[in-house]
Amino acid sequence: MEIHTDAIVKCDQVLLVDGLIATGGTVEAVAVLIQKLGGIVTGCAFVIDLPDLGGLKRLIENGLDPLSLCEFEGD
Repeated sequence: MEIHTDAIVKCDQVLLVDGLIATGGTVEAVAVLIQKLGGIVTGCAFVIDLPDLGGLKRLIENGLDPLSLCEFEGD
């Protein structure tokens, strides 16, 4: 993951938006980059959650505030 050093300035509020949340690893990495630049991740929004993979739970455990519009369980 990469981000321009001038993309986020200290105290910028950022909402992370993605189409799908699976394990949460990508969003967690992006949140860390934003925080290193001084930004504040105010939430994470997804269209689809795959709850069997535990992504939303992982984000909550790491202090993020996720939301999804729908979920698809199982195979």
